[in-house]
Amino acid sequence: MRLLIAMMKHETNTFSPVPTDLARFRAWGLHEGADVIRAYGATRMPVAAYLELARGAGAQAVTPLAAEAMPSGRVARDAYEYMAGRIVEAAAGCDGALLDLHGAMVAEHVDDGEGELLERLRGRAPGLPIAVTCDLHCNLTERMVQNSTALIGYKSYPHVDMYEVATQVGRIVLDAMHGRARPVMAWGNVPLLSQTLRQGTDDPPMRELIAAARAAEREPGIRAATVFGGFALADIADAGTSAIVVADGDAAPAARVRDRLLAQAWTAREEFVYRHEPLARAVARAKTLTDGPVVLLDHADNCGSGGTQDVMAVIAEVLRQGLDDVIVAAVWDPGAVAQMQQAGIGARVTIALGGKTDMPAIGLEGRPLAVTGTVRTLTDGEWIVRGPMYTGVKVQMGPTAVLDTGKMKIVVVSRHHEPWDQGVFTSVGLSPPHARYILLKSRIHYRAGFAPLAKATITLDGAGVTTSDNAILNYRRVRRPIYPLDRINEP
Repeated sequence: MRLLIAMMKHETNTFSPVPTDLARFRAWGLHEGADVIRAYGATRMPVAAYLELARGAGAQAVTPLAAEAMPSGRVARDAYEYMAGRIVEAAAGCDGALLDLHGAMVAEHVDDGEGELLERLRGRAPGLPIAVTCDLHCNLTERMVQNSTALIGYKSYPHVDMYEVATQVGRIVLDAMHGRARPVMAWGNVPLLSQTLRQGTDDPPMRELIAAARAAEREPGIRAATVFGGFALADIADAGTSAIVVADGDAAPAARVRDRLLAQAWTAREEFVYRHEPLARAVARAKTLTDGPVVLLDHADNCGSGGTQDVMAVIAEVLRQGLDDVIVAAVWDPGAVAQMQQAGIGARVTIALGGKTDMPAIGLEGRPLAVTGTVRTLTDGEWIVRGPMYTGVKVQMGPTAVLDTGKMKIVVVSRHHEPWDQGVFTSVGLSPPHARYILLKSRIHYRAGFAPLAKATITLDGAGVTTSDNAILNYRRVRRPIYPLDRINEP
């Protein structure tokens, strides 16, 4: 038996000016052939789970490609075609496919990146059993469902259950291949464009939805139940909240569970909208807290949702108000890193930091911030994730430096990386447990590595293309009406 095992993942923010070419995939991780096993075999990623299932089944693993890029703008056509082509070509002669996808990939020429890939796979190998693991932020489409055998999503945000979820859906499809199961799926959506900052699975309303999905999986005949929060920063027709349920042989119970989950999501729609607080007031409130570490979230400039990671508005306000003992991760500015490398460790420098990227989709121009400080650390930016999310994966932030202003130590990187693991600091000699303030350009993923440390968390409403302010975003392609862009009062 031959099993095609592949990964092709990108969360596309269609408002982001950051280009997504093949080089961006290579920067985070694009592996082919045997390199796929070397890169992911010892991790807690879905590919590792699939490889373990293949070994247990005595199957040959065919690994054409495992590729992922940090979220950014639309995927370049040539990058998409190269990756999709490698996967589709490898399907010939395979008995099944186990795929790690995202569910919110938008290419220059294809709005539904995953649906297009799966349709091509089925065209190349009709009847091929296909297992699909998707991110909780998947914008589920009909093409994705029609061209897969069983599809599932993570039940955690931050995503710490990727390995377990992939194992679950992989077993369903392997059971089907051996005649031990007959997967049928029921899916649907509601007109709800929920905001990512309100999708944390430790918080209501997502916590209760996930609990309902887990409870459904204990019902007779239900093999998997998923609620997708969706990704609202992809301006495509299918963006929004959805659910999919996999049953064994009988679609009726799957449909009943799907309807329950979607009704629950719709009832909670107002809770999926983030409420804003003026930046200066939030920073002033943080300044009154004496028991640290206090986590400060610069969520509107989160590269993990497609942000440029160089907007300086929040950092400027924290400096202006004089908060002390602050560590920051991370500002993307390769030029600033090069300047600090040239100056050397211990040098006193003044840098026009960040602000190198214009964001025409939201009418925001890049504004560097003049920062004076001492170069404390210079590294190659490489380290291994040891925390619960992306465990075992090698991070490559590119040449990296730490700029120490006296009250603030800023990690400056040459490649985009969302700080969800303490390694972003420990790899450059900083100790998060001993800082009073930890300022992170993150939304929810930071919880994987930093929630156990935080004595308090304050969300700071800065600027950027990962804003939770719908008034800033000019939606053109999303289906209408949709809540909260439109005040829908009925299902």
